[in-house]
Amino acid sequence: MNPLLIKLDDLIFENSVSRWLVAMSVAVAALMLTVLARRLIRRSYQRMAQTEQIELMEIPLQIAGNTKLAFLIVISLFIGMLTLTVPAPVHRVAQKILLIAICWQAGIWATAAALAWLASGRHGAATSESSRAGTMGVVSIIIRIAIWSVVMLLTLDNLGINITTLVAGLGIGGIAVALAVQNVLGDLLASLSIALDKPFEVGDLLLIDEFQGKVEQIGIKSTRLRSVTGEQIILANADLLKSRLRNFGRMSERRMVFSVGVAYETPLDKLEQVPGLLRSIIEAQPITRFDRCQLLRFGDSSIDFETTYYVLSSRMADSLDMQHSINMAVLKAFAAAGISFAYPTRRVLMAQPVETGA
Repeated sequence: MNPLLIKLDDLIFENSVSRWLVAMSVAVAALMLTVLARRLIRRSYQRMAQTEQIELMEIPLQIAGNTKLAFLIVISLFIGMLTLTVPAPVHRVAQKILLIAICWQAGIWATAAALAWLASGRHGAATSESSRAGTMGVVSIIIRIAIWSVVMLLTLDNLGINITTLVAGLGIGGIAVALAVQNVLGDLLASLSIALDKPFEVGDLLLIDEFQGKVEQIGIKSTRLRSVTGEQIILANADLLKSRLRNFGRMSERRMVFSVGVAYETPLDKLEQVPGLLRSIIEAQPITRFDRCQLLRFGDSSIDFETTYYVLSSRMADSLDMQHSINMAVLKAFAAAGISFAYPTRRVLMAQPVETGA
Protein backbone atom coordinates (compact mmCIF):
# COMPACT_ATOMS: atom_id res chain seq x y z
CA MET A 1 0.00 0.00 0.00
CA ASN A 2 1.24 3.46 -0.86
CA PRO A 3 2.10 5.29 2.40
CA LEU A 4 1.31 8.65 0.74
CA LEU A 5 -2.26 7.61 0.03
CA ILE A 6 -4.65 9.56 2.27
CA LYS A 7 -7.76 7.80 3.47
CA LEU A 8 -11.07 9.54 4.12
CA ASP A 9 -11.05 8.51 7.75
CA ASP A 10 -7.57 9.87 8.43
CA LEU A 11 -7.49 12.71 10.97
CA ILE A 12 -6.11 16.16 10.17
CA PHE A 13 -6.30 18.62 13.08
CA GLU A 14 -8.85 16.46 14.88
CA ASN A 15 -11.10 16.19 11.79
CA SER A 16 -11.27 13.42 9.24
CA VAL A 17 -10.47 14.05 5.61
CA SER A 18 -14.12 13.51 4.71
CA ARG A 19 -15.19 16.26 7.12
CA TRP A 20 -12.60 18.61 5.62
CA LEU A 21 -13.98 17.86 2.17
CA VAL A 22 -17.52 18.51 3.41
CA ALA A 23 -16.42 21.80 4.98
CA MET A 24 -14.71 22.90 1.77
CA SER A 25 -17.75 21.92 -0.28
CA VAL A 26 -20.06 23.88 2.05
CA ALA A 27 -17.79 26.94 1.91
CA VAL A 28 -17.53 26.85 -1.88
CA ALA A 29 -21.29 26.33 -2.27
CA ALA A 30 -22.04 29.21 0.12
CA LEU A 31 -19.63 31.49 -1.78
CA MET A 32 -21.11 30.58 -5.15
CA LEU A 33 -24.68 31.15 -3.94
CA THR A 34 -23.89 34.51 -2.33
CA VAL A 35 -21.93 35.73 -5.38
CA LEU A 36 -24.80 34.65 -7.65
CA ALA A 37 -27.31 36.42 -5.40
CA ARG A 38 -25.19 39.60 -5.49
CA ARG A 39 -25.04 39.46 -9.29
CA LEU A 40 -28.82 39.10 -9.54
CA ILE A 41 -29.31 41.99 -7.12
CA ARG A 42 -26.99 44.24 -9.13
CA ARG A 43 -28.77 43.40 -12.39
CA SER A 44 -32.15 44.16 -10.83
CA TYR A 45 -30.87 47.50 -9.53
CA GLN A 46 -29.41 48.47 -12.92
CA ARG A 47 -32.75 47.70 -14.55
CA MET A 48 -34.62 49.86 -12.01
CA ALA A 49 -32.06 52.69 -12.20
CA GLN A 50 -32.80 53.18 -15.89
CA THR A 51 -36.31 54.43 -15.09
CA GLU A 52 -36.91 58.05 -14.05
CA GLN A 53 -39.13 57.19 -11.09
CA ILE A 54 -37.51 55.76 -7.96
CA GLU A 55 -39.11 52.38 -7.23
CA LEU A 56 -39.75 50.93 -3.78
CA MET A 57 -36.94 48.33 -3.85
CA GLU A 58 -34.42 50.41 -5.80
CA ILE A 59 -32.52 51.83 -2.81
CA PRO A 60 -32.45 48.52 -0.84
CA LEU A 61 -31.11 46.74 -3.93
CA GLN A 62 -28.50 49.45 -4.43
CA ILE A 63 -27.34 49.03 -0.83
CA ALA A 64 -27.23 45.21 -1.06
CA GLY A 65 -25.32 45.46 -4.33
CA ASN A 66 -22.43 47.10 -2.47
CA THR A 67 -21.61 43.84 -0.68
CA LYS A 68 -17.88 43.17 -1.07
CA LEU A 69 -16.38 39.86 -2.22
CA ALA A 70 -14.03 39.73 0.80
CA PHE A 71 -17.03 39.80 3.12
CA LEU A 72 -18.68 36.95 1.21
CA ILE A 73 -15.47 34.90 1.44
CA VAL A 74 -15.26 35.40 5.21
CA ILE A 75 -18.92 34.43 5.65
CA SER A 76 -18.50 31.34 3.47
CA LEU A 77 -15.37 30.17 5.31
CA PHE A 78 -17.07 30.62 8.67
CA ILE A 79 -20.10 28.61 7.51
CA GLY A 80 -17.78 25.84 6.32
CA MET A 81 -15.89 25.91 9.63
CA LEU A 82 -19.12 25.21 11.52
CA THR A 83 -19.05 21.66 10.13
CA LEU A 84 -15.65 21.04 11.73
CA THR A 85 -14.52 20.41 15.26
CA VAL A 86 -12.15 23.23 16.13
CA PRO A 87 -10.56 24.26 19.43
CA ALA A 88 -12.20 27.04 21.42
CA PRO A 89 -9.37 29.56 20.85
CA VAL A 90 -9.57 29.07 17.08
CA HIS A 91 -13.33 29.46 17.20
CA ARG A 92 -13.01 32.72 19.16
CA VAL A 93 -10.50 34.09 16.64
CA ALA A 94 -12.83 33.16 13.79
CA GLN A 95 -15.71 34.90 15.54
CA LYS A 96 -13.65 38.08 15.95
CA ILE A 97 -12.68 38.03 12.27
CA LEU A 98 -16.33 37.54 11.37
CA LEU A 99 -17.43 40.46 13.59
CA ILE A 100 -14.77 42.74 12.14
CA ALA A 101 -15.87 41.83 8.61
CA ILE A 102 -19.51 42.50 9.55
CA CYS A 103 -18.55 45.89 11.01
CA TRP A 104 -16.71 46.96 7.86
CA GLN A 105 -19.43 45.67 5.57
CA ALA A 106 -22.05 47.45 7.72
CA GLY A 107 -20.03 50.65 7.29
CA ILE A 108 -20.09 50.16 3.51
CA TRP A 109 -23.84 49.51 3.58
CA ALA A 110 -24.48 52.56 5.80
CA THR A 111 -22.40 54.79 3.50
CA ALA A 112 -24.23 53.48 0.43
CA ALA A 113 -27.59 54.05 2.16
CA ALA A 114 -26.66 57.64 3.05
CA LEU A 115 -25.44 58.42 -0.47
CA ALA A 116 -28.53 56.79 -1.96
CA TRP A 117 -30.74 58.91 0.28
CA LEU A 118 -28.92 62.07 -0.78
CA ALA A 119 -29.11 61.06 -4.44
CA SER A 120 -32.84 60.34 -4.17
CA GLY A 121 -33.36 63.79 -2.61
CA ARG A 122 -31.59 65.44 -5.54
CA HIS A 123 -33.42 63.28 -8.06
CA GLY A 124 -36.84 64.12 -6.68
CA ALA A 125 -36.21 67.84 -6.27
CA ALA A 126 -37.32 70.40 -8.80
CA THR A 127 -33.87 71.96 -8.99
CA SER A 128 -31.07 70.57 -11.11
CA GLU A 129 -28.47 68.23 -9.67
CA SER A 130 -25.69 70.76 -10.20
CA SER A 131 -27.50 73.27 -7.98
CA ARG A 132 -27.15 70.88 -5.02
CA ALA A 133 -23.69 69.54 -5.69
CA GLY A 134 -22.00 71.76 -3.13
CA THR A 135 -24.41 71.26 -0.25
CA MET A 136 -24.81 67.52 -0.74
CA GLY A 137 -21.04 67.11 -0.96
CA VAL A 138 -20.67 68.68 2.48
CA VAL A 139 -23.33 66.41 3.97
CA SER A 140 -21.83 63.28 2.40
CA ILE A 141 -18.36 64.06 3.81
CA ILE A 142 -19.73 64.56 7.33
CA ILE A 143 -21.80 61.36 7.14
CA ARG A 144 -18.81 59.32 5.96
CA ILE A 145 -16.60 60.65 8.76
CA ALA A 146 -19.24 59.75 11.36
CA ILE A 147 -19.89 56.25 9.97
CA TRP A 148 -16.26 55.21 9.62
CA SER A 149 -15.34 56.64 13.02
CA VAL A 150 -17.87 54.26 14.57
CA VAL A 151 -16.58 51.37 12.42
CA MET A 152 -12.99 51.97 13.53
CA LEU A 153 -14.01 52.06 17.20
CA LEU A 154 -15.95 48.80 16.84
CA THR A 155 -13.00 47.19 15.06
CA LEU A 156 -10.59 48.19 17.82
CA ASP A 157 -13.03 46.88 20.44
CA ASN A 158 -13.20 43.48 18.70
CA LEU A 159 -9.41 43.35 18.57
CA GLY A 160 -9.36 43.56 22.36
CA ILE A 161 -8.26 47.19 22.65
CA ASN A 162 -9.88 49.13 25.49
CA ILE A 163 -11.63 51.92 23.62
CA THR A 164 -13.01 53.53 26.79
CA THR A 165 -9.64 55.10 27.59
CA LEU A 166 -9.17 55.89 23.92
CA VAL A 167 -12.53 57.62 23.65
CA ALA A 168 -11.86 59.58 26.85
CA GLY A 169 -8.47 60.65 25.54
CA LEU A 170 -9.95 61.61 22.21
CA GLY A 171 -12.62 63.60 24.02
CA ILE A 172 -10.06 65.62 26.00
CA GLY A 173 -7.88 66.05 22.93
CA GLY A 174 -10.92 66.94 20.89
CA ILE A 175 -11.80 69.76 23.28
CA ALA A 176 -8.30 71.18 23.00
CA VAL A 177 -8.35 70.91 19.22
CA ALA A 178 -11.82 72.44 19.08
CA LEU A 179 -10.65 75.46 21.07
CA ALA A 180 -7.66 75.86 18.77
CA VAL A 181 -9.64 75.60 15.54
CA GLN A 182 -12.98 76.99 16.67
CA ASN A 183 -13.19 79.29 13.65
CA VAL A 184 -12.74 76.35 11.28
CA LEU A 185 -15.31 74.29 13.21
CA GLY A 186 -17.68 77.25 13.11
CA ASP A 187 -17.41 77.35 9.33
CA LEU A 188 -17.83 73.55 9.18
CA LEU A 189 -21.04 73.68 11.23
CA ALA A 190 -22.19 76.63 9.15
CA SER A 191 -21.66 74.60 5.97
CA LEU A 192 -23.75 71.81 7.48
CA SER A 193 -26.47 74.32 8.33
CA ILE A 194 -26.37 75.64 4.76
CA ALA A 195 -26.59 72.09 3.40
CA LEU A 196 -29.62 71.21 5.53
CA ASP A 197 -31.50 74.53 5.59
CA LYS A 198 -30.63 75.45 1.96
CA PRO A 199 -30.89 79.27 2.12
CA PHE A 200 -29.14 79.29 -1.25
CA GLU A 201 -27.77 76.83 -3.79
CA VAL A 202 -25.17 76.69 -6.53
CA GLY A 203 -26.26 79.02 -9.34
CA ASP A 204 -28.26 81.45 -7.17
CA LEU A 205 -27.57 85.17 -7.47
CA LEU A 206 -26.93 86.64 -4.00
CA LEU A 207 -26.62 90.17 -2.63
CA ILE A 208 -24.69 90.13 0.67
CA ASP A 209 -24.03 93.58 2.10
CA GLU A 210 -22.03 95.29 -0.65
CA PHE A 211 -21.13 92.03 -2.44
CA GLN A 212 -23.19 90.61 -5.29
CA GLY A 213 -22.49 87.49 -7.31
CA LYS A 214 -23.60 84.05 -8.43
CA VAL A 215 -22.79 81.04 -6.22
CA GLU A 216 -20.12 78.87 -7.84
CA GLN A 217 -19.21 76.48 -5.02
CA ILE A 218 -20.30 75.76 -1.45
CA GLY A 219 -17.33 74.30 0.38
CA ILE A 220 -16.71 73.04 3.89
CA LYS A 221 -15.16 76.32 5.04
CA SER A 222 -16.13 78.95 2.49
CA THR A 223 -18.55 79.77 -0.30
CA ARG A 224 -17.32 81.17 -3.61
CA LEU A 225 -19.27 83.74 -5.61
CA ARG A 226 -18.63 85.03 -9.11
CA SER A 227 -19.42 88.73 -9.16
CA VAL A 228 -21.16 90.50 -12.03
CA THR A 229 -17.87 92.23 -12.85
CA GLY A 230 -16.01 88.92 -13.18
CA GLU A 231 -13.90 88.56 -10.04
CA GLN A 232 -14.35 85.74 -7.51
CA ILE A 233 -15.61 86.56 -4.03
CA ILE A 234 -14.77 84.14 -1.19
CA LEU A 235 -16.85 84.40 1.98
CA ALA A 236 -16.64 82.29 5.14
CA ASN A 237 -19.72 80.17 5.75
CA ALA A 238 -20.09 81.44 9.32
CA ASP A 239 -20.09 85.04 8.06
CA LEU A 240 -22.76 84.17 5.50
CA LEU A 241 -25.14 82.88 8.15
CA LYS A 242 -24.63 86.05 10.20
CA SER A 243 -25.36 88.32 7.23
CA ARG A 244 -28.66 89.41 5.76
CA LEU A 245 -28.59 88.23 2.17
CA ARG A 246 -30.97 88.67 -0.72
CA ASN A 247 -31.37 85.59 -2.92
CA PHE A 248 -32.42 86.63 -6.41
CA GLY A 249 -32.18 83.02 -7.58
CA ARG A 250 -35.42 82.15 -5.77
CA MET A 251 -37.42 84.78 -7.66
CA SER A 252 -40.17 83.47 -9.90
CA GLU A 253 -40.96 86.92 -11.28
CA ARG A 254 -39.58 90.45 -11.00
CA ARG A 255 -41.65 93.54 -10.16
CA MET A 256 -40.94 96.61 -12.29
CA VAL A 257 -42.11 100.20 -11.72
CA PHE A 258 -41.66 103.21 -13.98
CA SER A 259 -43.16 106.70 -14.27
CA VAL A 260 -44.14 108.81 -17.26
CA GLY A 261 -44.46 112.59 -17.05
CA VAL A 262 -47.01 114.23 -19.38
CA ALA A 263 -47.10 117.97 -20.09
CA TYR A 264 -49.77 120.05 -18.35
CA GLU A 265 -50.88 121.39 -21.76
CA THR A 266 -52.12 117.91 -22.76
CA PRO A 267 -55.93 117.89 -23.32
CA LEU A 268 -58.05 116.00 -20.80
CA ASP A 269 -59.31 113.42 -23.30
CA LYS A 270 -55.72 112.48 -24.21
CA LEU A 271 -54.78 112.21 -20.53
CA GLU A 272 -57.58 109.71 -20.07
CA GLN A 273 -56.04 107.57 -22.85
CA VAL A 274 -52.66 107.25 -21.13
CA PRO A 275 -53.49 104.34 -18.73
CA GLY A 276 -55.08 102.32 -21.51
CA LEU A 277 -52.14 102.92 -23.85
CA LEU A 278 -49.61 101.85 -21.25
CA ARG A 279 -51.63 98.76 -20.34
CA SER A 280 -51.93 97.62 -23.96
CA ILE A 281 -48.20 98.13 -24.49
CA ILE A 282 -47.28 96.00 -21.45
CA GLU A 283 -49.77 93.25 -22.26
CA ALA A 284 -48.33 93.00 -25.77
CA GLN A 285 -44.94 91.90 -24.40
CA PRO A 286 -44.26 88.12 -24.29
CA ILE A 287 -43.27 87.59 -20.65
CA THR A 288 -44.99 90.42 -18.77
CA ARG A 289 -48.07 90.71 -16.57
CA PHE A 290 -49.76 94.09 -16.14
CA ASP A 291 -50.54 95.22 -12.58
CA ARG A 292 -51.71 98.85 -12.51
CA CYS A 293 -51.36 102.31 -14.10
CA GLN A 294 -52.55 105.40 -12.22
CA LEU A 295 -52.18 109.15 -12.21
CA LEU A 296 -49.88 109.39 -9.24
CA ARG A 297 -49.15 113.06 -8.65
CA PHE A 298 -49.10 116.56 -10.03
CA GLY A 299 -45.43 117.36 -10.29
CA ASP A 300 -43.69 120.70 -10.60
CA SER A 301 -43.66 120.53 -14.38
CA SER A 302 -45.55 117.33 -15.31
CA ILE A 303 -48.55 115.13 -14.65
CA ASP A 304 -47.00 111.88 -13.48
CA PHE A 305 -48.44 108.43 -14.27
CA GLU A 306 -46.94 105.46 -12.39
CA THR A 307 -47.09 101.98 -13.94
CA THR A 308 -46.37 98.63 -12.30
CA TYR A 309 -45.92 95.31 -14.09
CA TYR A 310 -44.22 91.93 -13.54
CA VAL A 311 -41.63 90.22 -15.70
CA LEU A 312 -42.23 86.46 -15.58
CA SER A 313 -38.53 85.66 -15.27
CA SER A 314 -35.89 86.00 -12.56
CA ARG A 315 -33.15 87.09 -14.97
CA MET A 316 -32.17 90.74 -14.83
CA ALA A 317 -31.39 90.68 -18.56
CA ASP A 318 -35.01 89.75 -19.34
CA SER A 319 -36.29 92.61 -17.17
CA LEU A 320 -34.05 95.12 -18.91
CA ASP A 321 -35.07 93.81 -22.34
CA MET A 322 -38.75 94.17 -21.47
CA GLN A 323 -38.24 97.70 -20.11
CA HIS A 324 -36.42 98.66 -23.31
CA SER A 325 -39.22 97.30 -25.50
CA ILE A 326 -41.85 99.05 -23.39
CA ASN A 327 -40.03 102.40 -23.49
CA MET A 328 -39.69 102.27 -27.27
CA ALA A 329 -43.37 101.35 -27.63
CA VAL A 330 -44.38 104.24 -25.32
CA LEU A 331 -42.44 106.71 -27.47
CA LYS A 332 -44.17 105.48 -30.63
CA ALA A 333 -47.64 105.34 -29.04
CA PHE A 334 -47.41 108.85 -27.53
CA ALA A 335 -46.14 110.29 -30.81
CA ALA A 336 -49.04 108.69 -32.69
CA ALA A 337 -51.61 109.92 -30.14
CA GLY A 338 -50.19 113.45 -29.97
CA ILE A 339 -49.30 113.22 -26.28
CA SER A 340 -46.29 115.30 -25.26
CA PHE A 341 -43.75 114.36 -22.63
CA ALA A 342 -43.05 116.97 -20.02
CA TYR A 343 -39.65 118.45 -19.40
CA PRO A 344 -38.51 120.64 -16.54
CA THR A 345 -39.85 124.17 -16.94
CA ARG A 346 -40.02 127.21 -14.73
CA ARG A 347 -42.35 130.15 -15.19
CA VAL A 348 -41.18 133.49 -13.78
CA LEU A 349 -43.78 136.18 -13.17
CA MET A 350 -42.39 139.71 -13.16
CA ALA A 351 -44.43 142.51 -11.64
CA GLN A 352 -43.69 146.20 -12.07
CA PRO A 353 -42.96 147.81 -8.71
CA VAL A 354 -45.56 150.25 -7.41
CA GLU A 355 -44.18 153.76 -7.13
CA THR A 356 -44.79 155.51 -3.81
CA GLY A 357 -45.00 159.27 -3.51
CA ALA A 358 -47.35 162.13 -3.25
